[in-house]
Amino acid sequence: MSGSKARLDAVRAVTSYKATEPPLNFAETPASEIFGVNVFSNKVMRERLPKSVYKSLMATIKKGGKLDASVADNVATAMKDWAIERGATHYCHVFYPLTGLTAEKHDSFLNPDGEGGAIAEFGGTALIQGEPDASSFPSGGIRATFEARGYTAWDVTSPAYIYENPNGTTLCIPTAFVSWTGEALDKKTPLLRAMQALDKQAQRVLKVFGAVDAAPVISTAGPEQEYFLVDRNFYFARTDLMTCGRTLFGRKAPKGQEFDDHYFGSIPERVLAFMLDVERECFKLGIPVKTRHNEVAPAQYEIAPVYESSNIATDHQQLIMITLKRVAEKYGMSCILHEKPFAGLNGSGKHVNFSLGSSTHGNLLDPGATPHENAQFLVFCAAVIRAVDRHQGLLRAVVASANNDHRLGANEAPPAIISIFLGEQLTDVFEQIKKGGAKSSKKSGTLQIGVDSLPALPKDAGDRNRTSPFAFTGNRFEFRAVGSSQSIAGPLVALNTILAESLDYIATELEAAVKKNPKGLNAAIQKVLKDIITENGRIIFNGDGYSEAWHKEAAKRGLLNLKTTCDALPMLLKKEVETMFSKYGVLSKRELHSRFDVYLEQYILSVKVESNLVLEMGRTKIFPAAIRYQNELASTCTNLQALGYEFDTKTLDRVTALVKRLQDSLNGLEELKKHHAKDTMEEAKHMCFAILPNILEVRAASDELEGLVADDIWPLPTYQEMLFIK
Repeated sequence: MSGSKARLDAVRAVTSYKATEPPLNFAETPASEIFGVNVFSNKVMRERLPKSVYKSLMATIKKGGKLDASVADNVATAMKDWAIERGATHYCHVFYPLTGLTAEKHDSFLNPDGEGGAIAEFGGTALIQGEPDASSFPSGGIRATFEARGYTAWDVTSPAYIYENPNGTTLCIPTAFVSWTGEALDKKTPLLRAMQALDKQAQRVLKVFGAVDAAPVISTAGPEQEYFLVDRNFYFARTDLMTCGRTLFGRKAPKGQEFDDHYFGSIPERVLAFMLDVERECFKLGIPVKTRHNEVAPAQYEIAPVYESSNIATDHQQLIMITLKRVAEKYGMSCILHEKPFAGLNGSGKHVNFSLGSSTHGNLLDPGATPHENAQFLVFCAAVIRAVDRHQGLLRAVVASANNDHRLGANEAPPAIISIFLGEQLTDVFEQIKKGGAKSSKKSGTLQIGVDSLPALPKDAGDRNRTSPFAFTGNRFEFRAVGSSQSIAGPLVALNTILAESLDYIATELEAAVKKNPKGLNAAIQKVLKDIITENGRIIFNGDGYSEAWHKEAAKRGLLNLKTTCDALPMLLKKEVETMFSKYGVLSKRELHSRFDVYLEQYILSVKVESNLVLEMGRTKIFPAAIRYQNELASTCTNLQALGYEFDTKTLDRVTALVKRLQDSLNGLEELKKHHAKDTMEEAKHMCFAILPNILEVRAASDELEGLVADDIWPLPTYQEMLFIK
């Protein structure tokens, strides 16, 4: 086998891989027995808390009432005792800063007793509030660096849990993170506010329909997490993967995903062992993971949980990402969550399935068998249509990042144009409404396969559409534009808030109509639905979102096509967005602008790091390898000509031209990096429209050289090795 020493060592290590730990004894302890074992769940609280305390806490959790501070000491004591029984020595307030990652501050339960010993203490004050240093987290100007005070506040609606480590355990308490001035410095606080706003407006609509004392309306989410697995030996031999999460260089392998043979294929043994271990760890934490499978690209996989409250789903999603990365190391692999780690192959998304409902009304986006007769469903569905059309720019902005720019609009992802797929049945119903009133729904049927031994299958009333960024899938909408490395909090904040605004509009219209004519509800509903589908129906598109024809059609409809983060992020600063967030108490103007500043800076820094690494790898790895091979060719040419032989110099000429192209593009990139912008927006545009194209130019020269330079000289593990050697 040929290849450079570093690559050969990596290949040898991968092909001779053996598990370092004994396999899980899965037969001894069934998964059902470990589910939630490390969660301070309702069941645990019911067993350990005084009845009055438990009831008070449940009222806060289930009905959204204010937390009675007097119960905190009882809860803290029970939580501490439960955690210590499971080996915990420390507790930790877990929070979610604007980095999009998880942050945590650990404190010991133990305090000196004054007699040479220590006692375990944990009171209500420590449970309710923590004080991590806020100076080093991004705040977008809300806090100066020298202003360090920040607070974490216990989120009673998201259960505490035990996080295991080989040398002990830690009690983890999900919290909100705010500044000394009370402004949100995190992802959780705005999400809780947005969910509260959604409940308030949904209750108004339900009240019009006759609901009395309805249970809280809660938005739910089920994010499908895609990821890549690469052996750690390859990972550490690729500085770009290790530092940026994606390959900045790499020629397409002779075989990629053309045969569609990886999708839903047989899962390799080592990968399946990893998946089973991940699931077991998730089960312990009460995360209801349901699905696992091979994704489209080689070395790409997916894990998906069932639906939970948006807040809990967001916390669990952060834990899933941490668990994927941690367990992968145990199996000698690295889990890559970047949206586009390999050029020319499908990238990774995080499709967020979104719905809303309550314990008294069930799923409010369930159409039933005859949607044309289900007025309540049609009202909530119309609210989604109106919300997405009015705030398509905001929805594009909340999934904007340097990573996701490489994916959105490519042939494996939804386009950068936000649209809604409703399917044949619902589109037909709304078209009838537009024309005067819906009188029928296309029926589901039975699929006859033509083989007597196979059962007849229930057939849905319409097909699905994988090219739509926002698709109705039976009883929920699937927001497919969310990136695989992103927190789902931002998209959920937007979805909850824009839906609250639309429900507010609908409730106001219906309340006014019913007040004027108490028996005129049906007519009022028909008018509202007709107005919405007439004004906002342009957002509905059931066709091929990848086609050029759709891009032209979308432009005719007046839909936005925000291709880059630089195009999308300014949507956060639109007056109507600012007014909406402020009106519903989700984000103040200052908080909203801070997020724009943070996300723009993150974009700049991401591209800056990539450009630094392209220069380093290009000059110290790829250029030296290329000129060594150029020298070999030149020496061979000279020696043969000295002996009187003719030597075809086409390969040498081509390599020489590419070496010059590589060198020129590296020099050009270095010059571009000297640019000084007057503000962050100008700097971001320079990164987007000058630096990134030059990075691609460097890569183009390098990738062509990879196809010419002798294999034993090429310094980097190739796509073929990383993706196909398991």
